[in-house]
Amino acid sequence: VQLQASGGGLVQAGGSLRLSCTASGGTFSSYSMGWFRQAPGKEREFVGRISWSGGATYYADSVKGRFTISRDNAKNTVFLQMNMLKAEDTAVYYCAADSLRIGGRTAVRYYDYWGQGTLVTVSS
Repeated sequence: VQLQASGGGLVQAGGSLRLSCTASGGTFSSYSMGWFRQAPGKEREFVGRISWSGGATYYADSVKGRFTISRDNAKNTVFLQMNMLKAEDTAVYYCAADSLRIGGRTAVRYYDYWGQGTLVTVSS
């Protein structure tokens, strides 16, 4: 499956952005989907995950209450709504697909397919 992330950009602290990730070449609804981010000089870290049906979501503590993941299986798209953005949210954001429908898997190694990343810059 191929993943294409979009929606990144420059935003002031306190603002909002909505990222999208569209899948092609596979059965999107069979995958759990995750969002990760990587800041300069840091390791890629888990942001959130949504189950194949959209019925369950999981978030990193650092974004809980500010970010929301949703999906539209009819459009093969997963979204990351980011509110109350902070300077420390600045990173390249990646979407990823996990072929196993097992709970809240947060480690990078569990994800089989990755998008190319979209840059989010939050100015303070």
